[in-house]
This record gives sequence, C-alpha cells and structure tokens, in this order.
Amino acid sequence: MAEQPTSLKITESEGVTLVAFRDASILDAATTQRVGQELYELIDSGTHATIVLDFAKVRFLSSQTLGVLLTLRRKADKAKVRVALARIRPELQRVFEITNLYKLFGSFDTTEDAVANLSAG
Repeated sequence: MAEQPTSLKITESEGVTLVAFRDASILDAATTQRVGQELYELIDSGTHATIVLDFAKVRFLSSQTLGVLLTLRRKADKAKVRVALARIRPELQRVFEITNLYKLFGSFDTTEDAVANLSAG
C-alpha cells in the first residue's frame, strides 16, 4: 500500500516545530481534512510544545480550513502547546484579520520572528 503524501513539511528549529504547508490551495474537503488530521496529530503526539505554522505557500483556503485552525487552537490550549502563524500572504491576511484568527494565534512576518517570540515567552 502506497504511503499517502503529507500536506505538511515539518522541521525543527531552536526547539520549535516549524510546519510549512505544501499546498497552495487548501479548498477541497479532502485536502482540508488531511491537513487537519496532520495538524491534530502534532498536538496529540505530546512531543511538540511550540509550533509555528508557515503559510508562505498558501494562496487560498476555505472556511472549513479556518474551522480546522479554530479546532487546532482549542486542542493546543488544552495540551498547553503554543502555536503561532507566520508568513501569511497579503491576500489571506485580510481573512485572518476579519476572523480574528491572527489574534488567537499571533501572526508574524517571518518564521524567525515567530520562533523568537515563542522562544522568549
């Protein structure tokens, strides 16, 4: 059985888990569900205390994807995992502002800024 390709590229930097999205578009239900499952597994594993979500590649996302991020926030809070957002494209920034998601997570221009902020806290 072939391994399902992952939607996330996960690396570590200074004790922070960096999560980059591989897809430019997170619109369809299957992609959204796969992204959600992979993100939730990061939280549920208990091995990632601090996570930065890197949105540099993401150009489009659905309202269902925003729901995944809200669920991620609740799971992270429960597990005492700190999560921040980084490199959100200008065309998506407005969506994050309207929904106040950038306030829930903290949003940074670079992954380095997000890592520094989370490492200091």
